[in-house]
Amino acid sequence: MPGSTILSPMLAAGAILLSVALLIMGNGLQVMLLPIRGGLEGFSALEVGLLGSGYFLGFVVGCVLTPRLIMRAGHIRTFAALVSIASAAALGYPIGVDSMVWIVLRMITGFCLAGLYLVVESWLNDQATNETRGALISIYVTVNFTVITLGQMLVTLFQPDSFVLFSIASVLVSLAAVPIVMTRSSQPAPITIVRFRPVRMFRLSPTGTVSIFLIGMATGSFWSLGPAYASAASGSIREAALFMSAAVLGGAVLQWPAGKISDSMDRRQVLIGLALFSIVAGGALVVLPYATWPWLAIGFAFGAGLLPCYAIAAAHIFDFADRADYVEVSAGLLLINGIGSTIGPLVSSLSFELLGPAGIFVTNGLVFAILVGFVTVRLARREGLPEEEKQNFDLGTSAAVSVVADDEAIHLSDLVIEEPITAQDEATDPVP
Repeated sequence: MPGSTILSPMLAAGAILLSVALLIMGNGLQVMLLPIRGGLEGFSALEVGLLGSGYFLGFVVGCVLTPRLIMRAGHIRTFAALVSIASAAALGYPIGVDSMVWIVLRMITGFCLAGLYLVVESWLNDQATNETRGALISIYVTVNFTVITLGQMLVTLFQPDSFVLFSIASVLVSLAAVPIVMTRSSQPAPITIVRFRPVRMFRLSPTGTVSIFLIGMATGSFWSLGPAYASAASGSIREAALFMSAAVLGGAVLQWPAGKISDSMDRRQVLIGLALFSIVAGGALVVLPYATWPWLAIGFAFGAGLLPCYAIAAAHIFDFADRADYVEVSAGLLLINGIGSTIGPLVSSLSFELLGPAGIFVTNGLVFAILVGFVTVRLARREGLPEEEKQNFDLGTSAAVSVVADDEAIHLSDLVIEEPITAQDEATDPVP
């Protein structure tokens, strides 16, 4: 029956989605906790920024190396091993309270998360059919938004200077292994490894490639230093968690409408609109005096402008990609974004030091002003694609962590891809 055909893969993916929920919730707690605890320990803004940069650097390295781990040990063993390492790292922070120790631990966490996302997304893609792919990705995206918000709010349960919150993060990450290890679903097909060629990506879509890098700088800055800003601005851990959650909610609410609008008009115009919206909201956070509810509303607006940008830029690149290039483009998107996310917190930490906590929004405003200028120039030089030639936005909202290797990588001419590989929505670009 058609209904059972659709329902069966969805049920089979339940264990995978439960693992995702636990994993992201544990990591979401760390996203909030580490900048706040670092501030209590006297870390400078640069050191807090380096925590974020370390995570994204580890994530980029993980994108390159963990596919080979999976090829060697299989999906389940790799997942279990990386979960164990990530869980141990979460307990390492309160044991070794030192900025350099934390940066190394954050790099390890980023490396592990890249591999864990890869396992999960490969599995989801393997479970999906043409009839269920869109629904499954939508559920996955919803889970991402929901549980990272819940994870951020967990920071309000106990004092950040205690061991308890780190223990909770470790427990959540550890439990993520159980559904995957115990699943009865067959392991996905072997991972496809492709070459990362940024120059080729730029030739394919200058707008998309540059935008993905700049968006990485902006989102990396926000995830890394946003909690420290919110805590300093409000003087309350609870309100800081609410601010970050409001921004995530804003991104979640606008993600789908922005994508559908971009299907019917030039995506670059939508990208400019979102960037300008984010600039205005960030400017308001810089100049307006603090008042709880207006502040949270502006945080919602800032997230609504910032977080959907990745998906729109990714969709624009996919509009120009051939079917055989989907895997390479997905991998390239994530690496370019990860490089930007590594650099962004370093730049924003200087603004944080020089201009105060709200300086991160000055940096983000300048980054997005560059994006607006570049995309505007490209609008004048290259015609937009007609609607009938665009890829469906569902593809643009996803970018597999997947599949990157070194000079020994399999060449794309050797690949046979039966259907596009889709996985993680990045509103879900590599969230720390």
